[in-house]
Amino acid sequence: MESDVYSIGELARRTGLTVKTIRFYSDRGIVTPTDRSPAGYRLYDTDAVARLDLVRTLRELGLDLPTIRKVADRELSLPEVAAAHAEALAVQIRVLRLRRAVLTAVAERGSTPEEMELMHQLALLSEDERRRLIGDFLDAVFRGPDVAPVWAGVMRSMTPELPDNPEPEQIQAWVELAELSLDSDFRAVVRQMTEDQAAEQPQNGTAGPPRRDIAATVHDQVGPALAAGIDPASSQADPIVAALTAHYADLLGRPDDGELRRRLAVRLENVNDPRRERYLQLLAVVNGWPAPESLTPAFDWCVQALRTRTQP
Repeated sequence: MESDVYSIGELARRTGLTVKTIRFYSDRGIVTPTDRSPAGYRLYDTDAVARLDLVRTLRELGLDLPTIRKVADRELSLPEVAAAHAEALAVQIRVLRLRRAVLTAVAERGSTPEEMELMHQLALLSEDERRRLIGDFLDAVFRGPDVAPVWAGVMRSMTPELPDNPEPEQIQAWVELAELSLDSDFRAVVRQMTEDQAAEQPQNGTAGPPRRDIAATVHDQVGPALAAGIDPASSQADPIVAALTAHYADLLGRPDDGELRRRLAVRLENVNDPRRERYLQLLAVVNGWPAPESLTPAFDWCVQALRTRTQP
């Protein structure tokens, strides 16, 4: 018949813990001996086996010894402790993800210590702080007397929303996007794009959504030409250029002439700023949207076609 009392060595074999570890727990009252042998050695009952199994599991889950003792003594509810610990672990995981994302970005970009510090600060911003940062950027480039207030939808479409449990690539994208939004030169470029588009809207004060952006028109008109391999300097491109310039002349309410075509070329060169496209790419990553189609080839084609036809 198997004994109901175990020496510390037998207890170690049954639980998989070392004698030293069991002695440590015993000294701290987490598991107490029920008796002593004639030679003075500690003896433990079957309850000690179950208690040590619980202690080992809770330690592996990261609970501290004072909390484990209270759980084992039923002073604390295990579900309550588990819930609190799970919440604490969630915070730790988020911080670790942020740190990993920053370090990965530093390694990939070869950042300076100053850039790393900025990235770290941006990664650790709270949700309210992130909203204020992006709100300041959007206010700077969209609001003002020259920009129609009906563009609230456009502003929303450019707002990053980092999820509660972001993936590392979303954190990296957020940090880069935040850095971009703090760039005063980029703000000026986007502000100019906004003012240009505002000039293309109805000026009679009528309410309604903004007219379609010239970039969307270029995409629709030039996309098929790119797919067909049409040279922007060839005569085959003439109808496409004519359609684009006629549309732009209608937006501005002025004749389609050489000056308008030069103005359209400058407008498209501004829209074709690579930082604009990068912002949209990062925005898609942060928000979990499909990657946007690159319009750079269409802009390049269109600008070349316009420049070819406006050369003296």
